[in-house]
Order: sequence, then structure tokens, then C-alpha cells
Amino acid sequence: MDELGEITQHLLRFSPDALLVVDGEGRIRFANETLTQLFGYAAANLVGQRMDILLPERLRGSHHHHFSSYALNPLAREMGARITDLFGRRADGSEFPAGIRLAPFRIGSQLFVAAAIRDMTERRRINEALIAAREEADRANRAKSRFLATASHDLRQPLQTIRLLNAAMMKVPRPELRDILQQQAQAIDSMIRLLNSLLDISRLEAGAITPELVPVDLEEILEELRAEFQTLAQTRGLELHIVPVKAVVQTDRILFHQLLQNLVGNALKYTDRGQVSVNCSLGKDTLTVNVDDTGIGIPADKLDRIFDEYYQVDTHGTKRMGVGLGLAIVREVAQLLKFSVAIAARPGGGTRATVSIPRQFLTTVVPVLEPTIVAAPAETENRPRIVLVEDNDAVRVATELFLKFEGFEVMSAGSSEDAERLFSSVRPTDVVITDYHLDADNTGLDLIRDLRRRQGVEIPGIILTGDLPSLLRRSGTTLPACRFLPKPVDTQALIHAINDLSAKAREAQAATARG
Repeated sequence: MDELGEITQHLLRFSPDALLVVDGEGRIRFANETLTQLFGYAAANLVGQRMDILLPERLRGSHHHHFSSYALNPLAREMGARITDLFGRRADGSEFPAGIRLAPFRIGSQLFVAAAIRDMTERRRINEALIAAREEADRANRAKSRFLATASHDLRQPLQTIRLLNAAMMKVPRPELRDILQQQAQAIDSMIRLLNSLLDISRLEAGAITPELVPVDLEEILEELRAEFQTLAQTRGLELHIVPVKAVVQTDRILFHQLLQNLVGNALKYTDRGQVSVNCSLGKDTLTVNVDDTGIGIPADKLDRIFDEYYQVDTHGTKRMGVGLGLAIVREVAQLLKFSVAIAARPGGGTRATVSIPRQFLTTVVPVLEPTIVAAPAETENRPRIVLVEDNDAVRVATELFLKFEGFEVMSAGSSEDAERLFSSVRPTDVVITDYHLDADNTGLDLIRDLRRRQGVEIPGIILTGDLPSLLRRSGTTLPACRFLPKPVDTQALIHAINDLSAKAREAQAATARG
């Protein structure tokens, strides 16, 4: 025998796979050493036996049927591609999961089938471990989603208390405490931004947010951003220029506002002098919203990492701000909305963030040459009375204290049941402030709607919630004479909402009296 022939003989006998050959009637004509070791039979005891001897008894009937069908159209293939749960049976009666590869050939007119058999026990164990790990990950993800639903409310409650107490203490005429309280207020704001960012990115990554497309007035969104960030810009000694555009975008209003909010907030955070500007331009295929700043800029070699979670550009010795989630949230939101976002160094220094909105999402676009200034409601001596409903004792006491320091008369209740006793004396110009989550049977929104039905008047209402996006999706944003504010509430936004709702309620009362 030549060397090649000898190699072939040894390969057949000692192949890593168990090999056997059966004829057209399913009888074993050849079995190598590996197969006899795998099944525990001597080769002499296998040759001439039907292949069924290597199968568990429960599978022999179906195997005979499948082999007969296979003989009519023999092809090289994996048995597992057509038959699931393949098992081999050893001489001692034990079973193991098997992987079997078939290869037909003919000698003259007679059909033979070669089968390579592997013990799949270890692979199956690994697969089962992977499946178990995936199921555990899914359970953990569901648990995280449940946690976030709770955290959105409960984690914000103590911060709400601290923020309101701090705002109330700022009213105390003790000049020596003002600097300390201002530093405390900055720390509280930082904690709130961090908590909001962590909850937002978790919900986005978990796929817990589905965009709801509605017509969104871009000019209105930009004016909201101006009102939100004007005070911060002035505090930092920066100019904030927002040039609106009359455009309607078909998108999710809450997510779109969040995207631009993060870009403007990020620009202000990393700009020490100069300005931040927001402007829009219409191209052939897209409307772009540009957010420009004169801040520290971003090195070219860092641009590809700025959308990574928890990544922050080196601020050249300045203090570290946040944890680097703002642009990661921007990336996730942009992908949900099917917009694109790019960050680039701005000529002359600073950074430009560009949001590109495909034309398919646009309806009308008319540039506004001069920015519109929205004046804050004038202060009035005729302050409204406040009806406060809050089931968290610490938050209720802090809110009541803050509002009293602001000069409001406050009536408070710790439950929807207690609120019923107050509602009998509510006047049309009073403002009801209530937490959304009150008890198992009632929400703050239910409370306001029920009060309005009974009185036949749209009593002004403010709903506070730790999960504003979810609430707005459930209830809609068109409830008249009602504002939705996130917890921990911005004290200036709360006062602004009270004054605005109160002024409109008085105007409605005066119109009713004249008519």
C-alpha cells in the first residue's frame, strides 16, 4: 500500500468524527474506530446491523420513514436542518444529543450514505447556557424598566423637597447665607441634571420609548428654549440668540424638544464667554437647525467619540461638568426620530451642532428675520390663592413653605380625600397644584377634571410629575388652562406658570362678567 493509501485508511479509522457507511436499506457497512468508541460497540458487532441500533427506540419508527424519503432524493446535508432533537444511543443504553452530516455516493448502481456523527452534549450545554443568560438579561432588562418607572417618581421626590426648601431659604433676609444657599442651589441643579440624564439614557437604551409623530411648531419649540435658558445664559454672562423659523415638523414633540434642549444646554455648559446661537436654514433636501457656541471647542481627534456614553472632552484644566450623557442622549433620540446630528469645530473657535431634518418630515417653512420676544407675565399684587395636593409629607411642607415665602396664600391637602374638603371652597381664579401620583384610585389629573366638572369652570391647574414624557403621551398636551411640570420642579418655572394661569383665569372671569 502506498503512503497516500495508508494515510487514507488511518484517516477513515481515526477521524475526529465518528464515521459510518450504510447501504440503501439502512444497514451498516462500515464503522470507524471513533464511532465504536463513541457508541461503545465493537465494529464487528455493528457491520450488517441496521442503523436503528444506534438510535433510541422512540425515534426508530420515524427514522425509517425519513431514511426511505431521503433515499429517493439523496443530498449532502445536515440532518439537523430537517429533523430536530437528534439523539444517539450507546451500547449501555445511555443517550446523547447528536449532530449528523450525510453524504450520499454510489458504487455502480447501488446507493451508499456516509454519515459523520458528533456528540453535541458540550455544544448543547453551551447553547443552553447562552439561552439562560439571554433570558436572565431579558429579566434584568424588564426589572430595570420596572425600576425606572418607579425611579422616575420616587427618586425625584427628595430632590424636589431639597430644591423647594433651598428656594424658600433664599427668601430669608440673611445676606451672610445667600452665597451658601446659591452654592447649594447649584449642587441641587447638578444632581437633578445627572438624575434626569441617567433615567433618560436608560429608557432610550431599553427601547422603552416609542416616538409618537404629530405636527410640531418649530417656532414654538425655539421660544420654549429661549424662555428655559435665558436666565442661565445671563447668569453665566453669555448672550443667547435664538432666531425662530415658522416651520411645522412631523415628529415626536417631547423627544424633539429634548434633543434641542440637550444641545443648547451642552453649548451653554462649555462656553465661558461670548454667545450661544440657534438658527435654522432650509436646503434642497433638509431643514437644518444649527447650535453654535464660542466655547472651548472639540479637538479633531476627539470628534468621533463625543457621542459615546460617559465620554467627556478634556476641558483643559476647567472643572468637570456632568458625566457625559448629554450627547449620548442626543444620538439615541436622533436615531429614534430618523434625524441626523453632526458636531464640528466652528470656524473662529467654538463648536457647531447641526440637526438635519429630512424634507419628508416638513410641512411649512417660512424664515423669521427678527426673533420674537415673549414677555414674562407682569407681576401683580392680586396673587391667586393656591390649593396644593401632595401625598408626600416632605414635599408638601417644602412646597407650601416656598409658596408662602413667595407671597401666596396656600391651602394644602395630603390626599385626594382631604382635597375633596378643600374643593368646596375653591374659587375660579384659584390655582390647583397637584402631584400626578396620589393613590391607587386617583391621579392629580383626575382630581382637576372632577373639580372642573362639578364647578362648570376651567379651574387653573398645574400637574407635577417625575415622568413627564409618559404622562404627556397618556393625557395629551391640549388640556386647557393646565400646565405639566417635571419633578424636581424648577421654582422659576412654577411661579411663571402660576402667574400666567392666574392672569388668564382673571381675564376669563372679567369677560364672563362683561358678557
